[in-house]
Amino acid sequence: MVPNPSHFFLSFTLLLFLLSTKSSSQSTNLDPNQLKALRSLSVPTGKDPCSPLHKITTCDSSTPFHHLISLKLINCSSDVTLSQTSLKALSTLQDLQFINCPVSPIHFPSELSSNLQSFTCINSLKKLTSIWLIQLRNVVSLTVSHVNVSASGPSIILNSIKNLHTVTISHANLKGVLPTRWHMNLTYVDLSANQLKGKIPSSLTELENLVHLNLSSNSLNGTIPNSFGNLLSLKNVSLASNALSGSIPKSIAAIPGLVHLDLGSNQLNGTVPKFISDMKELKYLNLERNNFKGVLPFNASFIKKLVVFKVGENSNLCYNHSTLSSKLKLGIAPCDKHGLPLSPPPPKQDFSNDTKDYEDDDSPPPKHEHGPSRVVFGVAIGLSSIVFLIIFLVLLSKCCK
Repeated sequence: MVPNPSHFFLSFTLLLFLLSTKSSSQSTNLDPNQLKALRSLSVPTGKDPCSPLHKITTCDSSTPFHHLISLKLINCSSDVTLSQTSLKALSTLQDLQFINCPVSPIHFPSELSSNLQSFTCINSLKKLTSIWLIQLRNVVSLTVSHVNVSASGPSIILNSIKNLHTVTISHANLKGVLPTRWHMNLTYVDLSANQLKGKIPSSLTELENLVHLNLSSNSLNGTIPNSFGNLLSLKNVSLASNALSGSIPKSIAAIPGLVHLDLGSNQLNGTVPKFISDMKELKYLNLERNNFKGVLPFNASFIKKLVVFKVGENSNLCYNHSTLSSKLKLGIAPCDKHGLPLSPPPPKQDFSNDTKDYEDDDSPPPKHEHGPSRVVFGVAIGLSSIVFLIIFLVLLSKCCK
């Protein structure tokens, strides 16, 4: 039987289509030098790095070759090393992220440093210095977390990177004091879980665009600045786990959109201000583990609208039991008629335990002596001596007659 030429032609066309499809799926318009750099960093390049399906890279639309503008290095293998050659080839990057990538840091080529707009380093690069970080002079967003940063303080970093809008340097063992000068374009500041000390400078409250502030878990002391309410854009603030003292500034009432207020684990004192209950957007309020005193000025409707409310471990603070139910489990005592915390009742003595102790003890129970006491014996001896003396004197007088 002679094969049908039309069937042969159809099969051949189909084969060419499949081959062209496979070839196009493996092809990429990425700059060859950048493709080589990705391979040196153990980044998978089997699929087109410029494909939207490639989650760790993003490319521009330049011709004839695309260029990388974003690269995310995640869970790097131990044999990955950074080289000047590969980083120079990647100088078009605007966003570079290291996540769980414990490679040794090297100084970036100047062109890469200049082009970067965003830099993230989480549990990566082993150890960084302020000198290394300030080479990223044009970044708008800087995130460094769970990696040691050696610096005299955050000032040298924040003041050297003048375009910063968002900055996170947390869990970095960063030492020193807070800056006294801040760039006005900052909207997000997270310096939590470090070793910062000293006072919160009033200059911080001049950041009128600041939305998020986290200075928790440091060793900050002194009072919260009275001008804190000038941060009118603020929505989230945490000053928890420091050594702050004094009262909560009245100016905080002026912050219209505050959602999250965490002042827990400090040494704040005075009364809890009533104006907090007038803050309509507030959803998270933590005042626990401080030295507040007096009557808690909140009613049940305010507390119920909060998603999180913590006020326990303020030993001199109490609540009005006619206004708030004990079912709320606030962690503070109800007030007495004088507005002072009611002392908890003394624990009931369980005498059965004493009896059990005697039963379990091998030694005999203590003996109870019967008969007159020592005091009775003493009195009897004294009276006998007096009677004897009187008789002796009477007999002596008769003899003398």
